[in-house]
Parts: sequence; C-alpha cells; structure tokens
Amino acid sequence: MKEILKNHPFAVEAFFETSIVTTFAIPKKHLEDFIPECLDLDTFNNQWAFLAVAMVQTNNLRPKGFPKILGSDFFLIGYRIFVRYTNSKGRKLRGLYILKSETNSKRMEIAGNLFTHYNYTTSDIEQTNLDIKISISSKKSDFKIVFKDKGSDVSLPKFSPFSDWKEARHFAGPLPFTFTYNKPKKEVLIIEGVRNNWKPKPIEIVDYNFSFIKDLGLKNVRVANSFIIKSVPYYWKKGKIELWK
Repeated sequence: MKEILKNHPFAVEAFFETSIVTTFAIPKKHLEDFIPECLDLDTFNNQWAFLAVAMVQTNNLRPKGFPKILGSDFFLIGYRIFVRYTNSKGRKLRGLYILKSETNSKRMEIAGNLFTHYNYTTSDIEQTNLDIKISISSKKSDFKIVFKDKGSDVSLPKFSPFSDWKEARHFAGPLPFTFTYNKPKKEVLIIEGVRNNWKPKPIEIVDYNFSFIKDLGLKNVRVANSFIIKSVPYYWKKGKIELWK
C-alpha cells in the first residue's frame, strides 16, 4: 500500500506565482551515472547534458478538483536532470529525472514523501527583494542565488553553450514528463504535467552557490540559462506505470 501511495495516485493542481529555473550545462559523460538505465540524457549537440534548479512559489496546491480553500502555499525547490524516455509504444518522451526536492514546509515534506518519490526535505528558505535584484537562499541547505529581473536586454551567461535565447529556451523546463524508475521491478512511473500561460523571461544571474550540485563532484559545470515565469495554472496528472523492456 505504501508503494502504491508513492506512485502519484491522484492528479494534483496548483498555481505557480513564480517559477525561477536555472539550468547548468555539464559534459554528458559526467551525468550519465546519475540517471537510471531506462532513461537517456537529453543533450545539446551531443555534447552537453543539463541539470536544472527550479524554485517555485506555489499557491493552493491540492488534489485536482478540490476547492482552493483546501489548498496550501509552499515554496518548492527541485534539482532535476533533463532526460528522454522511449515508452512501450515507441513514443519518445522528453522530461525530467528528479535528484532531490526541498520545501519550506514540514507538511509538504511529509505529504510529498508519502505520495511521490521526489525525496523532499524541509529547509529554511528566505527571499529578499532589493529593487530589481532578488536573492533566494538557505543556510541549512547552503545555497544562494541572486538575480536581476530587469525585463529586457539580458545577455546569455558568459559560458553558456547556446548561441541565443531562442536556443536556450528549449532547455528551460519544466518539461512535460517526470520519470521515476523501480529497478527491481523494471517499472517506469510517468507523471505528465499540464500548464497554461507558460512564458519564460530571461533573467540575469548575479551570483550563485548550490552546495548540493558541488557535492555531486561534477566537472566543468556552467550556467546555461536562467528564466522566470509568473502566474501559471499548473496540474500533474495521475501517475502511470509501465514495464521497461
């Protein structure tokens, strides 16, 4: 019963007040060991793979169809790798493999770990606004990101593998699917997200530090892009399971 509950047994909806996604490019050989056998890295020029940090202020998160008054507001952070999966019908799905999730709510940690495999922990998350500069940080998790939301004329990060923002947009996330793998049973859990009003706007990263990424021991990590998205209705469909090979 516990395993069934963790397989996202019902649809969930929320409103994303803001979603800030920063994507790091990493030579693909350094990320290959971090994903299960059923998945392939989603790469750029067959050279770069990508790990994204998504920071989302969610409002009214609740089972889909429930009244908003029963929903809760949380700040969520996810560390995800961009991947591809070929399903049982031969369709190639583009999505995410989650390494770790954090939240500012113990209630969300408990519920998240009861109904998903996303490895939630609770952390202190602080956001500070100074004119066009915004800082999001955590002492417990030892991360900090400072960025400017200045509207336009944002240059790509200096060492980004992309030549322009249009190219970078393809690796901004979130992608349509999220995958979890049960290796002993060779079962792939597929969760599809549905969104509206998804209009990513480039932001300028001023400073950052993510100890979780540092501790992975990856080499040649560079910021590929960073976007902010505002006011997005979002929901996740009930999880689907299929056998891999």
